[in-house]
Amino acid sequence: MRADERRAAMMALLMERGQAGVEELSQRFHVSKMTVHRDLDELEASGQLRKVRGGASVQSSAMFQADFRYRQKIAASEKARIAAAAAAFIEPGMTMMIDDSSTAANLAGHLPQRLPLTVISNNLSVISELAGIAGIELMALGGQYSRKFNGFFGLLTEDALRGLRADISFISASAIYQGEAFHQDPEVVQTKRLIVKGAERRVLLADHTKFGRPGLHFLTGLETFSAVFTGDELDPAQRTVLTEKGVSLHCIPA
Repeated sequence: MRADERRAAMMALLMERGQAGVEELSQRFHVSKMTVHRDLDELEASGQLRKVRGGASVQSSAMFQADFRYRQKIAASEKARIAAAAAAFIEPGMTMMIDDSSTAANLAGHLPQRLPLTVISNNLSVISELAGIAGIELMALGGQYSRKFNGFFGLLTEDALRGLRADISFISASAIYQGEAFHQDPEVVQTKRLIVKGAERRVLLADHTKFGRPGLHFLTGLETFSAVFTGDELDPAQRTVLTEKGVSLHCIPA
């Protein structure tokens, strides 16, 4: 097995399991531990995983945001509930923005029931699902494609967003702490800030696992949002923190 094939197979395993040890990877791929470490170093350098004691992980941390493929699997049913509830904010004739998040991507399936709409997005899943649907004016934000985030970012994306305005935007954040939203990647933060700035109303979609932990880069305070949608799984202590800060919190039951 070539090195690139082995590293792809390692990533496939990590996407399935979330983390794996060096010893296990060495035995599974019939290579030395030193080779495994070199592979993990390469994958970490490209932002695909983070090395931890004794192995590697693709799970999010304060410094690292998980790959889109892994995030899609986390709290999937909760994310679907959140998107279904948030879709009630969408009215025919609106212009809306949808960010790169896996939670916001669930909105796409609800849009054909609310036509006509203009949809602006840098999320490849949203763009692919809505392309060609009659009644949806789709504006795909260009830029540099990120496989990790399954979206488009960079100067072209940011320049396009600065010239656009929408009635409503839907975004997510990788971490929410003490009434503030965070993300680990500075380029993603910049794009999300512009999506927030470019809309009259803003809605935050975040499953309960995002709450109670800070991220590396400050995105915005939750008071920016007209509504914050999460699952009923959210810890009561976290609910208290947010309601005391005046956040319009919607906890969607299963």
